[in-house]
Amino acid sequence: MNRSARLLLLAAAVAIGSVSAWVRHQAAQDSVVTADGVAQYARSVNFGSLSGAQRAEALHQFEEKINSLTLEERRKWRMGTEWRQWFDKMTEPEKGQFIEATMPTGFTQVLNVFEGLPDQRRKQIIDDALKHLKDTHELVTDREPGQTHSMYGTNAPPVLTAELENRVRTIGLRTFYTESSAEAKAELAPFLEELQHQMEAKNAGH
Repeated sequence: MNRSARLLLLAAAVAIGSVSAWVRHQAAQDSVVTADGVAQYARSVNFGSLSGAQRAEALHQFEEKINSLTLEERRKWRMGTEWRQWFDKMTEPEKGQFIEATMPTGFTQVLNVFEGLPDQRRKQIIDDALKHLKDTHELVTDREPGQTHSMYGTNAPPVLTAELENRVRTIGLRTFYTESSAEAKAELAPFLEELQHQMEAKNAGH
C-alpha cells in the first residue's frame, strides 16, 4: 500500500471516529430528561381519557420521567402547569401514588433525621430551605437573561402559602406530612425537596 493510500485510510478512520463520537454525543443529549421534555410528554397524552392498563402505564411513564430530572430541572418542572392538569384528573389513590413515587429517594430517612434534631436546628433548616426556594423561585419565574417578560407569565404558583408554612412550623413536619391530603403534599413537595437538599448539602460539608 503506497503512502497516498495509507493517508486516505487514516483520514477516513479519523472521519468515521469523529462521526461516531458525534452520534454518541447526540444520543446522550437526547437521553437527558428535561422539564420541557416532561411537559411535552404531559401535553402529548390525554390522561383524562385513559383507563385501565393504559392509564396506569401513562402514569408510570410520567413518574419515571419526573424522577429522571435533576434538582434544577425539577424546580423548573414544578413551575409549569402540565403536572397540575394531570394531578387534577387523578383519582385519590393515584394522587397518593404519584406523590410517593415522585418524592426524592431517601426522603423518609431525611424526614426522620430532621425530626430528631433540636428545635432551633429544625427552625434554621426550614428558614434556609424557604429562603433558598423563594430566591430560586423568583429567579426562575422573573425572567430569563435577555428577556423582559416572565417565562411563566402569571401561571407560576407560590412557593408555599403562608397558611401551609405556619402549619408546618407549628404541627411538625413529619406529623403534618403523614396526616396531610394529597393536595397539601403536592403543594409542600417543592419545599420538602429543597429541605432534603439543604440537609444533604450541610451533611456533606461536615
